[in-house]
Amino acid sequence: MPLRTTASYNALIAGYFRNHLPDAALGLFHRMPSRDLGSYNALIAGLSLRRHTLPDAAAALASIPLPPSVVSFTSLLRGYVRHGLLADAIRLFHQMPERNHVTYTVLLGGFLDAGRVNEARKLFDEMPDKDVVARTAMLSGYCQAGRITEARALFDEMPKRNVVSWTAMISGYAQNGKVILARKLFEVMPDRNEVSWTAMLVGYIQAGHVEDAEDLFNAMPDHPVAACNAMMVGFGQHGMVDAAKAMFERMCARDDGTWSAMIKVYEQNEFLMEALSTFREMLCRGIRPNYTSFISILTVCAALATADYGRELHAAMLRCSFDTDVFAVSALITMYIKCGNLDKAKRVFNMFEPKDVVMWNSMITGYAQHGLGEEALGIFDDLRLARMAPDGITYIGVLTACSYTGKVKEGREIFNSMGMNSSIRLGAAHYSCMVDLLGRAGLVDEALDLINNMPVEPDAIIWGALMGACRMHKNAEIAEVAAKKLLELEPGSAGPYVLLSHIYTSTGRWEDASDMRKFISSRNLNKSPGCSWIEYNKMVHLFTSGDVLSHPEHAIILNMLEELDGLLMESGYSADGSFVLHDVDEEQKAQSLRYHSERQAVAYGLLKVPAGMPIRVMKNLRVCGDCHSAIKLITKITSREIILRDANRFHHFKDGLCSCRDYW
Repeated sequence: MPLRTTASYNALIAGYFRNHLPDAALGLFHRMPSRDLGSYNALIAGLSLRRHTLPDAAAALASIPLPPSVVSFTSLLRGYVRHGLLADAIRLFHQMPERNHVTYTVLLGGFLDAGRVNEARKLFDEMPDKDVVARTAMLSGYCQAGRITEARALFDEMPKRNVVSWTAMISGYAQNGKVILARKLFEVMPDRNEVSWTAMLVGYIQAGHVEDAEDLFNAMPDHPVAACNAMMVGFGQHGMVDAAKAMFERMCARDDGTWSAMIKVYEQNEFLMEALSTFREMLCRGIRPNYTSFISILTVCAALATADYGRELHAAMLRCSFDTDVFAVSALITMYIKCGNLDKAKRVFNMFEPKDVVMWNSMITGYAQHGLGEEALGIFDDLRLARMAPDGITYIGVLTACSYTGKVKEGREIFNSMGMNSSIRLGAAHYSCMVDLLGRAGLVDEALDLINNMPVEPDAIIWGALMGACRMHKNAEIAEVAAKKLLELEPGSAGPYVLLSHIYTSTGRWEDASDMRKFISSRNLNKSPGCSWIEYNKMVHLFTSGDVLSHPEHAIILNMLEELDGLLMESGYSADGSFVLHDVDEEQKAQSLRYHSERQAVAYGLLKVPAGMPIRVMKNLRVCGDCHSAIKLITKITSREIILRDANRFHHFKDGLCSCRDYW
């Protein structure tokens, strides 16, 4: 530029701040040959964009050599409101020598964002000039608080309405479950834009009316990206994955919300590999992940236990500055825990401040799942020392830790203390933990008494916990009672009858076991096939019990299984035929057990995972008891560490021992 004016400097400073280049903005501000009030206003507004530079913004306001304007004060006020520092915003508001309608509207938004609707209304009534923006903000605040009648009264009183006002009222009705009223208002709108159509579309989706949403979508004059994204979410919520994918593939333009929606559709419908590949494609195309996509893909990594990819995701979170969000970090901690990396989870937990109860719960539950009862109780004590109030989830985690480690005395004390805590309501999940705790400890009769006398109706999880205890302690009589109750609650599930069949088999009741298998077959009950998987070279390798040949490298896996069989026999291993449902000879039982999915995954891990690194295996069901014994011996024979995550918990196998101490 041949001539640089103060105004051009001011514009460039504001541009640097908006593009996340604060150092460049500050450097330019200090190099300016002269400054005016606009220069300081640009500096204050820029420094107010980030929470940690708010004190610098306040100092800049105090250092203005000229009398500050209402814009100067309002810029800092906006920063306080943006970062949730409402007390500071109120203090500054009362210190301001003058205010305009923008000042009032900014603070009004702060009250409404904080859910302080009554204070917002008081401020609204004090406003000397209530424009359509302020009125619409107040209307939206009422809607968000569920005060839809007051919102409609304000809407009707408005001397002037624009398309934003109409859309806010429609969204309010939809958000509060009044989708019919929303549609009636939508029909009489004088003007509609893309946002109006999309708001009505989202209303139908939130109400679960996906067919009405699809009809409205087809009637739209245009299909903006936001509407397509919303429609994909609606399809995903109703399990219509193919429809969502077709929508995604038809879109000419996509934004980060589009990719996030597709990943969410896959994640919530358990198309986990597809979610992972879509996230990878998004990164390859240079699309910056948003908050929602990070949460979804962390959930996927946790479910698949893809530790290597999870670490890369952690690095991406750091680059995108999502490591400062408490919910994202909680999801990250959970991911590391479910990948079996408890040390990394603890490091992330220790580094983050301030912690919320969700984060504490993640660590308590993590230690519980890994069978580290003492550590879980220690975190519980630390939570209380930090004066953090435990919630219902906290107690589920602690009781689970007691259950998995046989701490009956401690579990009873914690459970009884909950009854004296007026802020915690004892629910079915807490009773389920106690039934599991008592049942695992062999107190099956006491567990049944607890169920019969509990004040809440026992659900399938409670009866399932009792059923698991019956299997562990071979109590067929009570197992039959639990199975009957489970049939009433979940008539389509084969799980309880498979367990009952196992109990009959383990006690030599082959005829009863055969009858039970016939019963399962005659009722067409759903039985989840046992499968295990292992991550290697950023790929997930899946194994199904009895089906080795489906893996492309089945030949070397079979050789490894045979080699392991020989080594196990030399070490004194004898197959436990009670874990085979059919009454066949011992050789056939051993053959059947050899091809259990977890055994295949371990064999593949021994072939592929470098020595010195733990082999991490996941299974969708509870680990087979015979496989548990075999894997303990395998770690001793091969001097390898194996970490197995089953449907209930983690088993850390090393040197012939398991972290669960055979109490599982």
